[in-house]
Amino acid sequence: MRRWMIRLLILIALLAAFWALRVTVFQAKPVVVTVTRLDRGPVEATVTNSRAGTLRSRRRAKLSPEIGGRVRLLPRREGERVAAGEVVLALDDEVYQARLTLAQRDLQAAQAEEERACLAAQRAAREYQRLRTLSQSGIISEDLLDQAQSQAETSAAACRASGAGSARAEAAVELARSELSKTVLRAPFDAIVADLSIEVGEWTTPSPPALPVPAVIDLIDPGAIYLSAPMDEVDSAHLRSGLPARITVDSHRGRSFAGRVKRVAPYVLDIEQQNRTVEIEVEFDDSQVAATLLPGTSADVEVILEVHHEALRLPTSVLLEGDRVLVIEEGKLVERQLSLGLSNWDFTEVLSGAEAGDEVVDSLDRPEVNAGVKVIVEGEGTTATDLAPASSSPADATADPP
Repeated sequence: MRRWMIRLLILIALLAAFWALRVTVFQAKPVVVTVTRLDRGPVEATVTNSRAGTLRSRRRAKLSPEIGGRVRLLPRREGERVAAGEVVLALDDEVYQARLTLAQRDLQAAQAEEERACLAAQRAAREYQRLRTLSQSGIISEDLLDQAQSQAETSAAACRASGAGSARAEAAVELARSELSKTVLRAPFDAIVADLSIEVGEWTTPSPPALPVPAVIDLIDPGAIYLSAPMDEVDSAHLRSGLPARITVDSHRGRSFAGRVKRVAPYVLDIEQQNRTVEIEVEFDDSQVAATLLPGTSADVEVILEVHHEALRLPTSVLLEGDRVLVIEEGKLVERQLSLGLSNWDFTEVLSGAEAGDEVVDSLDRPEVNAGVKVIVEGEGTTATDLAPASSSPADATADPP
């Protein structure tokens, strides 16, 4: 019996020693985590474009002369600004100037002939009236009076014909002047010369029917820049004109520009069957900023559908599947179910399940961070030993001492 009692005491001593080692030397170190506090602030419901959008200009003109000819003047080069009505290209107009001069001379001759014919008509009319008075007194014969009347009517017709000839000559002058004006291209609006595909001395020809010829001058209005972006068709029911938006441009990384939806296309593009989109147009709130951006640049847009300004929120990145988060209770990680509202890539609104100031774990990128694990918050009494990786197995890290 004494021998069994000794053995029992030895066994109890061994168990006590094992327990002491377990809770001291071999105890799993707590996992160090970082936390974030719930606060109040704006939370937005947004939608973004499905593919990259493109900056465009509402006013862009690709110009070519209506007539053929040799270029004699290009007053502006690429990148220079032009005002509305300013000459941007002029063709050799020597022949057209000569035609205008000839038409003007013909007009002068026609007007002189009209004046002569009308003066003759006036004289014939006076002669007819004089002979008519004499005829009433029986001094001249009826035949002479008929001749005078016929002459007066013929002269009046010649006056009218001369007038028509003058009008025709005036029309010829206008035609020659119109043809002369076609030797000059003018800017239809304030713009920047984006491209020139012709030089002084080269010839240009007008475009024949059904065969377009590339334009020789490309003008862009920098004050009418907007973003055209494709949005997924599933978001089309939420999009409408007037919604605020944020624009990010690839050439201005790290910046965003305020804008507003100007137009939503009334149809869905189905060219790519697996990615149907609806096109929207977004205008910049600051036109001066828009004027500094280059058309053709790729850009993205985030359309703001709804905003809750003083919502209880947390970073969207701390959410687990099923609207759950990890919180610390009595030194352990515990899952907590939340009821959520508006959400975007940055923040998610919390309707219930947490309060302002509550701390949730945001270091979710490590496999040892799971519910039930003992943890300490980084910076709250942690030491170099605490921050070192635990040497025990994952199973020990998640289990409580017996």
